Formats: sequence, structure tokens, C-alpha cells
Amino acid sequence: MRALLCVKAQQLLSRGFIHPVRPAAAVRWQAAPSKLFCSSAPDGNNKPPSMLRHLTSKIKATGPIPVAEYMREVLTNPVTGYYVRNNMLGPEGDFITSPEISQIFGELIGVWIISEWMGAGQPKQLQLVELGPGKGSLASDVIRVFSQLQSVLGGASVSLHLVEVSPALSLLQAQNLTGNRSQEADAEDDLVYRRGETEAGLPVSWYRRLDDVPTGFSIFVAHEFFDALPIHKFQDGERLEGGVGGHRPREAGHAEVCRGAGSDPGLDVARADEKRDHVEVSAEGGVIVQQLARRIIEDGGAALIIDYGHNGTKTDTFRGFKGHQLHDVLASPGSADLTADVDFNYLRRMAGGGVACLGPVTQNTFLKNMGIDTRMQILLRNCSDPSTRKQLISSYNMLTNPAKMGERFHFFSLLHPSRLAKPQKPQGLKLEKKKSPAPLPVAGFTELKFA
Repeated sequence: MRALLCVKAQQLLSRGFIHPVRPAAAVRWQAAPSKLFCSSAPDGNNKPPSMLRHLTSKIKATGPIPVAEYMREVLTNPVTGYYVRNNMLGPEGDFITSPEISQIFGELIGVWIISEWMGAGQPKQLQLVELGPGKGSLASDVIRVFSQLQSVLGGASVSLHLVEVSPALSLLQAQNLTGNRSQEADAEDDLVYRRGETEAGLPVSWYRRLDDVPTGFSIFVAHEFFDALPIHKFQDGERLEGGVGGHRPREAGHAEVCRGAGSDPGLDVARADEKRDHVEVSAEGGVIVQQLARRIIEDGGAALIIDYGHNGTKTDTFRGFKGHQLHDVLASPGSADLTADVDFNYLRRMAGGGVACLGPVTQNTFLKNMGIDTRMQILLRNCSDPSTRKQLISSYNMLTNPAKMGERFHFFSLLHPSRLAKPQKPQGLKLEKKKSPAPLPVAGFTELKFA
């Protein structure tokens, strides 16, 4: 089985096709301290943005809100939320992600998914579930790999399931993945709010919540998803809360952060062997990891989480991005992306002992283990256009250079415990002529060697 995967993977990496190279642009992972108290001058607009009016009314009515609630409202409010109203990806947006930089990134993720499907014994069903799929670029690259390795997938029933809360982005995903072959559900409360199929006939479904995705063997992918989930901030044992101009007067269009009174149940999670005086906890991220772990235990599969983050060592990472530049997290709420580094140590604790956790390993390590150097050599060998070659080299450098994305992003995986289980020894007098095969190594987290 392993030899078959290696041969097929090598066939993919050796193909000479070159898709349009995506232009590199500024990314939102730059390390910089956030500004908890804004000091910039107002923009001259005396009428506060609608999100600011909403937050002002909310805080006047109920008092200061936790940073997590502020972040949730700003990003996903169904009327004025940043993700709901905006197309924020790409050179013209506020940030760009790895799949937008190079198709090689998504191709290698596709190889990883097939590797884990094979490592699980080639189930008859394969659900690819992506959380926060952006423009659909990663999913598009992955299903192209599925098409290239169709002989490996054989008769498996393959489907794509996208968890997306943004109407604007879901429309963009549908266009990129299905063209005009999708349609919205008739009822607003339908769990599947959009259905379609790719040009090759692969079914695609859209959901607002992970819980709505059907059960079954699934490979979950979350690329730059967990960093956008709301965080609680604790400093010296106290939760930080937000106030907005009007309730706590400041310059127009701005908010401020203050210390909250009393303790919070979420702090109990943060206090486990905690030595930092400033801690960020994404309780929502913990819940989602627990959902992923439960589904993997019950139905089989794996999860691959790709994000910038740390192993429980950093403190204040909350920041905003607008127009590819750092932006005050409290200025003009709803006009900029908000993000915080993922605490992989916290996710590991929340996943529990029922699943096996691998990583985090750096993006540089993962991609090189997956054979990005081999793929790049083949692409360059088959490319004669100087401009395209330059872009290929630039995108490779952006993805792997330790000073850029190479060591800033990390890969973290949840696996069913049987995936890494050692072969059982014969019991009693029962003799076996052949040893049970050892489990396949997990690609990306160990070097993928080609036969």
C-alpha cells in the first residue's frame, strides 16, 4: 500500500502542468503587539460606523463585554460582521493565504489527505470537510489532486463539505468550485444552505456549523480558521473587557479595553500549569477541537489544522489587519480582520486522550517532508517563461522561508488512535507466517520517501 501511494504521489509531483501562479502579497501573520488603547486620530467621519453603533448600544444596555464577544460581534455578526459583508482575501483585500500564493500548497495537502485515507484502510467513503474555506482555492487544488489520483481512490465515494458563515464568501466558493452548478436551499433553516457539484461531478455542500455535516469517515482541514475564533484575554487573573466610545467616551469610531470584575470559568482552563501573566484562551476553538476529536473517534478520519501559533508560550497576540497592514483592533470595528495566534498546547488538551495528536511542526518542515522541493524542480524544468519561473520561485520562498511563512505557520493533526497502533503479537499457540504490516508513517510529520 505504501509503495502504491509513493508511486502515485511521485506521478503527481512529476506532472508538468503549471496552473496560473497566484501573485504574492502581504500576509496577516506579521508579529506585532496589539494596541489595547487606541491613540490614532479620528478619520473625520462624525457618524460612527454601523458596527460601532451596534456595539455602543449593546454596551450601554448590558455593560462592558468580554474581548471574545467583541471579536465575535465584529467578525460574524449576521448583519454587520466583517466576514459576513466583505470579500477580504487576495491582493485587493486585507490579507492573503498560502493557497492564494501557490497551487503547490493545496496539491501537497491533497496528497496528505489521500495518504491518510490509505492509512485508514481505504474506506468506501471519503468526506473532505474544510472549515472556513476562504475563496475555495485550497479545496480546488485538493480535488484536482483527487482527479489526478483517481486510480488510487478507485470506487470510493468522495464528497466535499464546506463550513462557511459568510454569504459573500460562499458565493465566491460556489463560483470557483462549481461554476453555475450550485443553488441555494429553498428554506433558510435548511442545514445544507447550498448544494452543487464540480465539473467532474463531485458533490459539494455548504453548512453554517460543523455539527450539521453528515457523519462518516472524514478528513477535516482547517487552514487559518482557528486564528479568527474569539479569544478571552486574561491578565494577572482578571478577564479583559471591552468598552466602546459613548459608554466610555473616546475618539469617534474607537473602543477601549478595561479590566473586568471578578473571575471567569474560562480562566480555569487557562490556569492549568499556567505561568504567563497574560493569557489568550479560545473557548470556542476548544469546543470545535472536541467536536473534531469525537467525530474522529466515532467515525474514523483525521484533522489537519494549519495556522500561525505557539505551544503555550506567547502572551498578547491579538491584532487586526486592513489593506495588508496592521490595524488597531479597536479602531472602526467591522472594517478590519481580527486575529490571534493559535495556542496548540491548549488545543491538544481540549482534544483529550481519545485521539492521537501530532505536531505542531513548522510549515517549512511539513512541506519539505511532503516533497515540495521535488515538485518545484519539476515545475521549473517544464517552465520556459521567465516571468512564471520568477513567480514560482517567489511563491516557494514565501511558503518555506523561515523568515516568512516557513516557521511562522504550523501544522497540527488529530488522528484516530488505531492509525498509529502497533501490530498485535500472536497469542497462545497461534502462529503466523507473515507479520502484520506496520502502520503507514504520517506524511508531512515524517519525511515522505519515494520508491
